[in-house]
Amino acid sequence: MNEIETIKDIMERFGRQVFLCLPDGWQSARFGAFLQPLRYKNKMYLGGVNTRIGFNREGYYLYLGPPAHDLSQLPREMWIQCGAERYTVDRTEVVHFAQTPSHVWAIVRSMVE
Repeated sequence: MNEIETIKDIMERFGRQVFLCLPDGWQSARFGAFLQPLRYKNKMYLGGVNTRIGFNREGYYLYLGPPAHDLSQLPREMWIQCGAERYTVDRTEVVHFAQTPSHVWAIVRSMVE
C-alpha cells in the first residue's frame, strides 16, 4: 500500500462521513473527511450574522478530505453536508505528496439559515 492509499484509508476509517451537495438536489457519494473547529488566535474569525431570532456566530473549520473531491473544481454554490450541519467553502488548496495529490485542505464555514 502506498502513502496516498494510506492517507485515503485513514480518512475513510477515522474521518466523519460527509457528502457534497448542490441546490438542484445533486449529492455526491459519501466519503470520509476530517472537520475540526479552528482555534481563534486573533479576531479574524470572530464575526457573526444577525438572524430573525438573534445573533448567530459563524463557526470556521479546517477540512481535510480526499483529492478525488477537489473542492476548488466544484461550483461556488456547492456545500459540504455532515449529518445535519452544512458548510460553505471559503478557501481550498490541493496538497501534494511528491507529485501526487494527497489530500484537499480547506477553510469551511458553518452555514447559517
